[in-house]
Amino acid sequence: MNHNLTDYSFAFPQELIAQETAGKGKTKILHCQKNGGDLQVLESRQITALFNAGDCIVVNNTQVIPARLFGKTKYGGKVEIFLLKELEPAADNTARWQAWVRPGKALENGKEVFISKIKCKSDGLAVNFSISNAEFHSFLAEQGQVPLPPYIKRDALQSDKSSYQTIFAKYAGAVAAPTASLHFSESMVEELKSKGVRFAEITLHVGPGTFENIKESEDFRKHKMHSEEYELSEENANIINECKKNGGRIICVGTTSTRVLETVANTHGYVNAGKGITNIFIYPGFEFKITNALLTNFHWPKSSLILLVSAFYGRENTLNAYKYAVENKMKLFSYGDGMLVL
Repeated sequence: MNHNLTDYSFAFPQELIAQETAGKGKTKILHCQKNGGDLQVLESRQITALFNAGDCIVVNNTQVIPARLFGKTKYGGKVEIFLLKELEPAADNTARWQAWVRPGKALENGKEVFISKIKCKSDGLAVNFSISNAEFHSFLAEQGQVPLPPYIKRDALQSDKSSYQTIFAKYAGAVAAPTASLHFSESMVEELKSKGVRFAEITLHVGPGTFENIKESEDFRKHKMHSEEYELSEENANIINECKKNGGRIICVGTTSTRVLETVANTHGYVNAGKGITNIFIYPGFEFKITNALLTNFHWPKSSLILLVSAFYGRENTLNAYKYAVENKMKLFSYGDGMLVL
């Protein structure tokens, strides 16, 4: 099998990159048959007809934090602080975060940055803020901006705080949305539950590594996959295992749900509850232990995400589906349309 990354590229016009959301339940979904059969474009609300009583839909309940903060040096220079992970409070009980700072020199050698009236300093390992954790969370909700992906070429709006959040969001910690879940509206979920489809939840806090490029090399298997924290509760593991035992299908919503389930699945095709860190890298040749169907967005060319989809659906099928989506002017990437491989 060829492991050359250039074989997982596709051409698309820039205007197909969705810059705005169509709204939950208002996107389009490309229905793909797992065996590579006919393709069909559906309204997202129409996909409810494709699921059966006894199926289990697995979603990621992470919540996106407004991770981008903009401040100034005492000389007026602009600074961006991109929050990555909340850490234990500092010795004086003030908030402390792992973060990226641009420009990096803004917090070098004891320099300070001001965001509104909040003072920020670096201890070399993290950024310290001059208020307590509780105060910082309130401040973040007010002052933080949604960390939209780099291919969305506009400033974040107040409306993005709800648009870029899935209806399943519960636990804060992600810096990117598990965007496949954005296709679901509350009414779609109610309709599915009423016909006997069950929902199970995992938590995976999506990190900035999801946007990392794979280095161009002859063999993409050499890529070191980013690590992310996950959790699967006993209750949700039982829902998934019961579905499997009764012959229902496990439908993963998004690459994050897929990665968690394939991390915690055992050799018998059942999942074990637990939490930890996963750096699973799924690419063609991977043997799926539990995933029966996949709902996902269209992904950036030559990314780890398109490799995962190709592992499930096949390289040729995947690239054919992407070509069909482009020809039919479907919207691409985070705020765009999706594909359902059943």
